[in-house]
Amino acid sequence: MRRSIATVCLSGTLTEKLTAVARAGFDGVEIFENDLVASPLSPEEIRTRTADLGLTIDLYQPMRDVEAVPEEVFTRNLRRARRKFELMRRLGADTVLVCSNISPQALDDDALAAAQLRRLADLAQDFGIRVAYEALAWGRHVSTYDHAWCIVEMAGHPALGICLDSFHILSRGSDPKGIEDIPGEKIFFLQLADAPLMAMDVLQWSRHYRCFPGQGGFDVAGLLRHVIHAGYNGPLSLEVFNDVFRQADAGRTAVDGLRSLLALEESVGVLPLPAPVIPTGVAFAELATGDPQPVSKLLGALGFTRAARHRGTPVELWEQGAARVLVNTGTATRRSGTTLAAIGLESPDPAAAARRGEAMLAPTLPRRRTAHDVPLESIAAPDGTELLYCATSRSQLPSWTDDFEPLGDAPRPASGVTAIDHLALTQPRHHFDEAVLFHRTVLGLRPRDTVEFADPYGLFRSRALSAPQNGPRLVLNLAPGPTEEGESRAQHVAFAVDDIVTAVRRIQGAGGELLRIPANYYDDLQTRYEFPDGELETYRELGILYDRDEQGGEFRHCYTATLGHVFFELVQRIGGYRGYGAANAPIRLAAQRH
Repeated sequence: MRRSIATVCLSGTLTEKLTAVARAGFDGVEIFENDLVASPLSPEEIRTRTADLGLTIDLYQPMRDVEAVPEEVFTRNLRRARRKFELMRRLGADTVLVCSNISPQALDDDALAAAQLRRLADLAQDFGIRVAYEALAWGRHVSTYDHAWCIVEMAGHPALGICLDSFHILSRGSDPKGIEDIPGEKIFFLQLADAPLMAMDVLQWSRHYRCFPGQGGFDVAGLLRHVIHAGYNGPLSLEVFNDVFRQADAGRTAVDGLRSLLALEESVGVLPLPAPVIPTGVAFAELATGDPQPVSKLLGALGFTRAARHRGTPVELWEQGAARVLVNTGTATRRSGTTLAAIGLESPDPAAAARRGEAMLAPTLPRRRTAHDVPLESIAAPDGTELLYCATSRSQLPSWTDDFEPLGDAPRPASGVTAIDHLALTQPRHHFDEAVLFHRTVLGLRPRDTVEFADPYGLFRSRALSAPQNGPRLVLNLAPGPTEEGESRAQHVAFAVDDIVTAVRRIQGAGGELLRIPANYYDDLQTRYEFPDGELETYRELGILYDRDEQGGEFRHCYTATLGHVFFELVQRIGGYRGYGAANAPIRLAAQRH
């Protein structure tokens, strides 16, 4: 199916938006009237520019407050429409969006609305233009798609059809099954948007919180299935009003939008793509640092042993149990500090995973290697983290560990770390929703509900994604802060332990510095939970935080001090606990700020 996007989705000037749309790979564009009015280019120049970019102009929008009005008002509306149709002919657009009337002058008279829309369609037909009538969710008298269709059917004009908008339909809770009763040729246009489920005024919801399909809580795929069953064969077009999108880079937003459409088409069975290759675990976390001494000291205190060194690059492998950390001193400077630069993902089929990434528009990264190095496919996540598809010590596939030479260092006393439990990646403000969609569609991870809570500097958002059957867990965070950098952009690696109390005592004995938790936290904890004698006092002494879910599962965790932009967490899960201690996040954030 053809893919289109409204210029209102993107930031920048009209020419910048058109360039971003074309580079992303869309087939067409909806031109929003405000973008045209503000452009220094004439309609003819915009038409030429669009054609030169390989795009079609699929819709011009919007025309407002046209139908179901007193005759003298409608006469003025027809004069206004004539001028718009003349402009559209210069622009090369053949379909106009007419929104249901929201004016106080509008009359609750379906027959009048149908008659006036018919007269409008007569005029449009003279210019070779079709009229797509859309029910706004906040329309004064017409606010549902089935009501809009009744009026279009009553008008009975070949140049008049309906525009379906997933937000207007799903935000009202309308049943989209009735779409299948509309003849496909009378569905002139389809606009797609998702949104988080929110209890708020629908107009403000629509104007500020729409997002691309797959980023919100609507069943956009279910609606699309009904539209396809009705026989619609026009473009799938994104129309998203979103304050964050309008501030973000237009090129990235356009690619994100196209990725959402590819995933949507795949989900309804109209676009075959390489299947997701879901990672089965975390092979390693790679830290980049210009000063390896603090990192090495902390890893040693955590019980990790420096096990091997890469043959051709300044990268060391630290191990404990199945947890592996690479320390790379060749890509960072002392000034940039320590960062989480890359994540190695255990993949059942790295080559197939790379094909999936390419199909879903994931940026492919070149990996510097010699002719003797194990080939590793890698892509860039939206926050810049490198994701590598790996195999570790599997007979049928080359292992990335073959590039490392053992060092023979004496094993350090282990703290009890068994594996990497999860990784938490703090996202740039403009790319949080993009990151969720990316990890879901490219890697096949399943997102959980978004969690929001108070941070010392504002609202903190977090969303976890995980693979089934003990696969990798990622937590994407959007943290406010007094600056764009610093603690607010810190990432962290969480290690699983079987006994956190024993682990913490061993770490402290080895000189490891853990985050200090305020005494007030433990006083409050005592009011919320019952503990065996001495248990709470142990948590207070060691700086261990605690959470319990509704099923009785328990979560014990603690944090190290932050090195540059990275810190570590130790976690102990008991009784099937599946969360991440979100209730304790404000405590951790405040302690880190302090």
